[in-house]
Amino acid sequence: MGILSEKALAALPSTEFERWWHSPGEWVEEANQRRGGESGVRLLQSWDDKRPPLYCKRQSGHTHRSWRHPLGRPTILRELEAYRGLARLGIRTPNIVYCAARREAGQWQALLVTEALQGFISLEQWYAQTMPQAHTQAMLNHLAITLARMHLGGWQHGCCYAKHIFVRAQSAGDIEIALLDLEKSRRRWRTQQASQHDLSQLQRHRGNMPESDMHHLLQAYQHALHNPWGVLQP
Repeated sequence: MGILSEKALAALPSTEFERWWHSPGEWVEEANQRRGGESGVRLLQSWDDKRPPLYCKRQSGHTHRSWRHPLGRPTILRELEAYRGLARLGIRTPNIVYCAARREAGQWQALLVTEALQGFISLEQWYAQTMPQAHTQAMLNHLAITLARMHLGGWQHGCCYAKHIFVRAQSAGDIEIALLDLEKSRRRWRTQQASQHDLSQLQRHRGNMPESDMHHLLQAYQHALHNPWGVLQP
C-alpha cells in the first residue's frame, strides 16, 4: 500500500466506528430490509494473512423493543450480550474484535466485527459430507451438552438453525461446538421455554440431518439436562 497524500489522509474516516463502517469487503449476507431497517454481513478484505478473516455485521435502523428498551435499540447490542453470556457458560462463540452503536441523523447504526471460526464447518456442511459414524455420534453428544448448558444457563438461542451451529472435529475424542448469529437470543428464566423453542426450531431447520440423528440428539439432550453439574463445568 503506497503513501497517501495529505488530501487522501484527510478524507479517511476519523473514528474507529467510521473506519470499520467503511471497511471494504464482500457481502456474504446481502443487506436486507427487516425490523424497520437494514442488516447485512461482509467478509472484510484481509491485510494480514497471519490473522483470521474478519466478518462485519452492519446495521442501520435495525432494532428490537422490550420492556427494558421500549423505544428500541440495535439488535447487535442484544447479540453482544448473548455472546458474553454464553462465554461465561463456557460455550464457544466467535471472538469479538469490535462492537459499537451510535445515533446518526436520528437513526441507529451498529457494527459487530468478529473473527472467522477457523477449522469449523456448519452443521449444514457436516451433513453435506460423508462423516464417520463415530464422529457424528460424538458431535451430537457435544451439541446436546452445549444446548443444555445454554438453556440451563437461562439463554434461548432464538434462531437455532443448522447453519448457525458450527463444529470442529479433529477426531471422535476431540470435538468442539460453537454457536453464532445470536441477534434473536433472549433470556429465559424457565429452561423448558428455551428448550422447547430452540429444539423445535432445530427440528424444522436441521437441513439434511436424518431423523435418527435428531432422535439421538434429543435423547442426549435429556440426559444432559438431568446432569446439570456435569454439564455446567467449563
